[in-house]
Amino acid sequence: MAKIIGRAIPNLPWEEKPTGCREAVWRYSGNPIIGRDGNRRSNSVFNSAVVPFRDGFAGVFRCDSRSISMDLFSGFSEDGIHWKIDDDCLRMTDADPEVLAKEYRYDARITPMDGKYYVTWCNGYHGPTIGVAWTEDFRTFHQLENAFLPYNRNGVLFPRKIGGMYMMLSRPSDTGHTPFGDIYLSQSKDLEFWGRHRFVFGTVPGNASAWQATKVGPGPAPIETDEGWLLIYHGVLNTCNGFVYRMGCALLDLEEPWKVIARTADYILAPWEIYECVGDVPNVTFPCAIYYGCADTVTGLAFTTADELVAFTREHAL
Repeated sequence: MAKIIGRAIPNLPWEEKPTGCREAVWRYSGNPIIGRDGNRRSNSVFNSAVVPFRDGFAGVFRCDSRSISMDLFSGFSEDGIHWKIDDDCLRMTDADPEVLAKEYRYDARITPMDGKYYVTWCNGYHGPTIGVAWTEDFRTFHQLENAFLPYNRNGVLFPRKIGGMYMMLSRPSDTGHTPFGDIYLSQSKDLEFWGRHRFVFGTVPGNASAWQATKVGPGPAPIETDEGWLLIYHGVLNTCNGFVYRMGCALLDLEEPWKVIARTADYILAPWEIYECVGDVPNVTFPCAIYYGCADTVTGLAFTTADELVAFTREHAL
């Protein structure tokens, strides 16, 4: 059995696996848990990040407004299912004014580390790059320098230093919808200057695993287990109906996490339900914990265990 390395979360939301379910991941029966109207002006709420916080949960939510502008908002919950999302966007402090000036912010990840909560997101700075900030209360956020040059998306930190270095996964991109994308790892001594870039894995050509043939990108913060870093990621196939986003998982080496131990050929979650297939961007399941964006419109919740995912990854490995 795979063992998660880290503290237990006693109040984690949970629903037992349905009888007869053959999947490694199963959806919450009350999905979607957050609709379009998550706050006062939201057109959609999706691709967001959640962590345990004090006696409940906190999150950073992507809320696209009714003018279809993209920004990030704090939210709080007692049970991880029912959420109150702020009407006003995140407040950032401390950074150079040029970095603080935002064009857009979206698709956050949160990584608890060293007593703080580090937030990474796609930050508009003459094109998409990776913004970085930390908070202790989800009210005031201390912004650091952008991690990379444009163009980049899907930046997510590992929850501890490895070999004395902070490490981040990301997906270099372009200015548009990015009809390509591989996962890279970058390293830093100080969370400001990033280098030692390493290729982790890319798309799968041919018919071996077509759901991830167009692009791949990292999801939530990797989970440390005794068998390796467990990474949930998204894969994309360009179909006659446009891009379709599904989820997979991989195991990465604990000490050299750019080295892949195993990676799924089969997906673990795909847009099957109506709320995942119909919305502003149809046919999208996009992982952020597994709180996941559905059709770029609403937020769903799914359940699994480390044992399920590790066993699935090894059984269905490429």
